Amino acid sequence: MICEECGKREATVRFEQVINGKRTVMNLCRECAEKKGIMNMNVFLQPSFNISSLLSALLGSQIKGAPALEPGEETRCPVCGMSYRDFARAGMLGCSRCYKTFEERLDPLLRRIHGSDRHVGKAPVKAGGSAKARREIDSLKRELSRAISKEAYEKAAELRDTLKEMEQKLRGEQA
Repeated sequence: MICEECGKREATVRFEQVINGKRTVMNLCRECAEKKGIMNMNVFLQPSFNISSLLSALLGSQIKGAPALEPGEETRCPVCGMSYRDFARAGMLGCSRCYKTFEERLDPLLRRIHGSDRHVGKAPVKAGGSAKARREIDSLKRELSRAISKEAYEKAAELRDTLKEMEQKLRGEQA
């Protein structure tokens, strides 16, 4: 296949881009891809490339469009002092408290990246059903808290009873 840009060399790079639902595909030679800034394979091969730098690049593009804040206006983590803008630049949070401090902005981001705002990774085989049961208990506790805050006391009582039953069952398995 011949390069769609110069029409001279063999196309070795396939570039696909989706913007606002419109898909564009270009087949380019290496030289034309580099001129367009499309191909810089070295960035993925460098030891400094990591998921933090990728996340930082993604967040940086979101922040550029954000309205400017006054110097004292930006929220900072009370423990480490990191701002959301600092997180966007670094691609990493400063401490565990940052998750709570920036919860409103992190939840949609985590949902978009992982499909959920909770980690539901694999459980060790040795843990058996206890790891799954603990996750269910945590989920019930969150649901109970929401029911109480909505003043749905009948639902809260049902959840409390289910929670007690599951916790007793889990304690029995561990004994």
